[in-house]
Amino acid sequence: MKTDLTLPMPAHALIPHRPPMQLVQRLLSYGDQAGVVEAQFAADCILVAPDGVLDQVALVELLAQGYAVIKGYDDLLQGKEISKGYLVGLKKIRLTGRARAGETLLVRIRTVGSFEGFAVAEGEVERAGEAIASGTLKLWIVGDAPAGGGV
Repeated sequence: MKTDLTLPMPAHALIPHRPPMQLVQRLLSYGDQAGVVEAQFAADCILVAPDGVLDQVALVELLAQGYAVIKGYDDLLQGKEISKGYLVGLKKIRLTGRARAGETLLVRIRTVGSFEGFAVAEGEVERAGEAIASGTLKLWIVGDAPAGGGV
């Protein structure tokens, strides 16, 4: 059975995360190992405070899940099974704004390099066109390392 790769595409088809830890909803666009992923948080989300403000740690997780979504989509485009991966490093993380429950956030993420099972991605989280978080992620992609290679 062939998977429908029409965008936008539900994120749950591309990542292992499930509620309440699935923070992204849809892949909106993709091209050249980069994409835009949409996220919204309900007021009852475990990462939203009683005053309706999203915990800033969720912004970093949005970057990681955004990468997982574009990697999963890229795998499907190549006819492969969706890879599993793990966040192993962060660099130049900037948290410059806040988000509230109900706001639509866009995660813009792009792969900037990959080598022997590791990938580096850069991204930003936007609210109403303003970057509220950005940074570089290092990820270990299970199965992407050369056979017999070790780290």
